[in-house]
Amino acid sequence: MNWKEITTLEEWNTVLERSTVRGQVILKHSTTCKVSSNAMVEYNHYLQDNPNSDVDYSLVKIIESRPVSNQIAEDLGVKHESPQIIYVNNKEKYWTASHWSITTEHITAVLK
Repeated sequence: MNWKEITTLEEWNTVLERSTVRGQVILKHSTTCKVSSNAMVEYNHYLQDNPNSDVDYSLVKIIESRPVSNQIAEDLGVKHESPQIIYVNNKEKYWTASHWSITTEHITAVLK
């Protein structure tokens, strides 16, 4: 596993702050959704292949960590969707995709 789970607002604030130094990718994942399970497979596949090593990777389980999920949406001005992948650079949303758009190929194209 090449990602770190974010479960607290403190951890999210650290990730947001680190985005001023390194890119941050966050996958918002629902543990009860088949589309989200597919996104998780694609995310992990990307990370197993040859991920961009200049980026940190995180995961937020939206049901279990609802306050964190809501804070991410608020801080970045991104409408909440699930599943959703967000690339954060310099405390701002650089790119986001959701649902079936979360593919290994799409992630690779954005993070090259």
